[in-house]
Amino acid sequence: MRYSAFSLLAQAFRGHKGWTPAWRDPEPKAEYDVIIIGGGGHGLATAHYLASRHDITNVAVLEKGYLGSGNVGRNTTIIRSNYLLPGNTPFYELSMKLWEGLEQDLNYNAMVSQRGVINLYHSDAQRDAFARRGNAMRLAGVDSELLGQEQVRAMLPYLDYDNARFPVQGGLLQRRGGSARHDAVAWGYARAADSRGVDMLQNCEVTGITMVGGRAVGVETSRGPIRAKKIAMAVAGNSGRVAAMAGLRLPIETHVLQAFVSEGLKPLIDTVVTFGAGHFYISQSDKGGLVFGGDIDGYNSYAQRGNLPVIEDVMESAMALWPGLGRVRMLRHWGGVMDMSMDGSPIIDTTPVDGLYLNSGWCYGGFKATPASGFCFAHLIATGEPHPVAAAYRLDRFATGRLIDEKGAGAQPNLH
Repeated sequence: MRYSAFSLLAQAFRGHKGWTPAWRDPEPKAEYDVIIIGGGGHGLATAHYLASRHDITNVAVLEKGYLGSGNVGRNTTIIRSNYLLPGNTPFYELSMKLWEGLEQDLNYNAMVSQRGVINLYHSDAQRDAFARRGNAMRLAGVDSELLGQEQVRAMLPYLDYDNARFPVQGGLLQRRGGSARHDAVAWGYARAADSRGVDMLQNCEVTGITMVGGRAVGVETSRGPIRAKKIAMAVAGNSGRVAAMAGLRLPIETHVLQAFVSEGLKPLIDTVVTFGAGHFYISQSDKGGLVFGGDIDGYNSYAQRGNLPVIEDVMESAMALWPGLGRVRMLRHWGGVMDMSMDGSPIIDTTPVDGLYLNSGWCYGGFKATPASGFCFAHLIATGEPHPVAAAYRLDRFATGRLIDEKGAGAQPNLH
């Protein structure tokens, strides 16, 4: 069923009894051309682009829970492409362009809102660093604007400019950045992939990878063994555990990253704001809650929950930037399991195990990368060659020294 104003009107006259399920709930086949382990944003996007761009439809997406139960439903929904380094900038700009056409591509309302992203600066040195980043973005064809204090004050009058411990001097603005509804992104990709014949296998946990002659030829699951010509991993913070099933040890650490939402408020903040003197970022959801987050918890964990010191640290940053938040009640918080690479940039590559493909190391940037991650991973799986904008995301770069050290985007072992 295609969604449109006409279909909505037609269903209204039928009492909305004719809507079909967004995707099927099939039984596993004995064999697929491609198995994608992980039913989150990246796995579902990969399945969609395999089917829509490469005409590979004999594909199964395996998810141990329900679709979207991992990090894609546990983040702060920010999308942006304001990166500095050549290895990252083209990739995230491709992602931004895919975001801009996503709803038409999927025939699904992902609630993409290009409300702008402002990174605040608080010193001359930070201003110079942001100017450098903005210039690098412009050289790569990405929009950026360096704002002074009065320009920021006109856009964000509620911040503390006069009595702040870290006075706001200005900010770097990307107007095309913003946010999207995380759950809708997962649902849209799942529905679009399913419409092309991809099987969504929920409650299907991978318990082992079947090896024959050093090649991955299938997986053992809670719903029985499944064979495949190619196996693709897109399991975020569980990458290390799944890779270990094939005898691989990855150059990543798994950490918890917490996010928070306040009680619902009237429209208050119409953009995404990041605090330059601490790791804090905030926006407002369509339901009225203020959505914000900060640093990873700083210890290795697979638990989808956080600890109190990070809660305190995030709230301190919030109050330092915007004292009025002290009157707002926090509604809830949650944790996602991050696969933190050692240079802060992702890995999209083949592995030393023949037939096994890897998508991991997304650190803080996983949600914003969802479209480009799926697009490039599908290209790698289908052709055997890396997509040009993801060519730097090699697994062996940690051995060769060709790191993409994007400050503030990754695990930063020296700080944690």
